[in-house]
Amino acid sequence: MAGVAAALLLVGAAVLAAAPKPDFRAGVAKLEITPKEPVWMSGYAARTKPSDGALHPLWAKALALEDRKGYRVVIITTDLIGLPRVITDEVSARLEKEHSLRRAQILFNASHTHTGPVVRPNLMTMYFLDATQKQRVEDYARKLTDDLFQVAAASLGDLSAARVRWGEGTAGFGANRRTPRGPVDHAVPVVEVTGLDGKRRAILFGYACHNTTHVAEDVKLSGDYAGFAQIEVEKRFPGATALFVALCGGDQNPKPRGKNEYAQEHGVTLAEAVGKVLEGQMVEAEAPLKSAYRTIDLAFALHTREQFEQEAKSEDRFKASRAREMLAAYDAGRPVRSTPYPIQAIRFGKQFTLLALGGEVVVDYSHRVKRHFNSEKMIVAGYSNDVMCYIPSYRILKEGGYEGLTSMIYYGQPGPFAEDVEDRIWEALRGVLKRVGAKE
Repeated sequence: MAGVAAALLLVGAAVLAAAPKPDFRAGVAKLEITPKEPVWMSGYAARTKPSDGALHPLWAKALALEDRKGYRVVIITTDLIGLPRVITDEVSARLEKEHSLRRAQILFNASHTHTGPVVRPNLMTMYFLDATQKQRVEDYARKLTDDLFQVAAASLGDLSAARVRWGEGTAGFGANRRTPRGPVDHAVPVVEVTGLDGKRRAILFGYACHNTTHVAEDVKLSGDYAGFAQIEVEKRFPGATALFVALCGGDQNPKPRGKNEYAQEHGVTLAEAVGKVLEGQMVEAEAPLKSAYRTIDLAFALHTREQFEQEAKSEDRFKASRAREMLAAYDAGRPVRSTPYPIQAIRFGKQFTLLALGGEVVVDYSHRVKRHFNSEKMIVAGYSNDVMCYIPSYRILKEGGYEGLTSMIYYGQPGPFAEDVEDRIWEALRGVLKRVGAKE
């Protein structure tokens, strides 16, 4: 019998040795980033007082993935209005130094909640803060930078064998806010990460809609519908960490909006859509992982010192504030003529690709990507790596309105983009997608 047992052990060992190596290892981490003191909230110029408590915690979450050849990527999501490049660049530099990750291997996304804290220097023209609030904003930005590094590092330290699957559902509460019959994107892409035992470890999902169910009068911190959706997903799938990625919803609002119960309802609707995807047929991703990153310059329409000298006299304090910033740039001999713009792609084998665009990207970009790369499974995110302003399509730029024109005041940008904005982004993103193997 001893000989039989020994033989069986040898057979078992041989089977294990012959078993294929898992395509991926994955690690997950989360870290609370809720401000501990009342802090000025971002997203609405009409606010007149700082936060008063929280409806639920705000989180930074990280999903690290590694393929069979040891190539790694880290996706970091946040319940925040937007992450400026001064923060994402610093965190990326630390991750490169301490974990040997290149910039293309690190993706940051913000949910764009309008009930989160001000994140310096994002949208700073919108606020007129006293000394106490200025200091709290500065302190929060410094701590946030450390927190983002820590959560990414923790996810890298959590790597273990995993399976990755992709699927897509729909949710209908997002509505075009420029025109009732305008374009929308109701897709709900879902990425599921499980251990080899089948237990869910991470559920990453996205939606193309502003997190503006809460309005300016609401001063309780929250992640809006995306925050409630993550809570609901984690409740329905115990043991899994839910990560929300904001897609190209720059011209989309939730409908209805204006009440906390609507935010909760939209969160449940989105969680239900995620659940249906997880219960259905999903596509298994295979190695390798590939990623690419590029920064281009987007030019603004021509402006002059004289126009800002006139604007500085405006009774509109937001315009006057923007004008002072622009005049200071002229005085320094560096008038603002363009802004850096990040484009990133992460491809999972030949199964699906996550394209990440900076800024508040309107839905036209997602539709164009999906139309031209129609043989690919695509997740097209906005609000990634830097949120410098709205990113209008050529159509919206010509139509005018908030997204293409007046929003630039609050972002502290000199004015609308030059007419080639969509063409420049399109050519650059095509190149980035081709670098990871996506085909038109």
